[in-house]
Amino acid sequence: MAGKIKSLSIRIDEEMLNKLHVVADYEGRSANSEILILIRDAIEKYEEKNGKIEI
Repeated sequence: MAGKIKSLSIRIDEEMLNKLHVVADYEGRSANSEILILIRDAIEKYEEKNGKIEI
């Protein structure tokens, strides 16, 4: 998935953010890296069910 790196700003409540940091720390990743992995996994799951997303 080559391409330009874009920035995305999200709003997240403090408790969820704190929990994200716990999970990321446990996995040895930054919160940003953990979010990217979660997004990638969600896209893969979607494509398994619905077919490849063509951009």
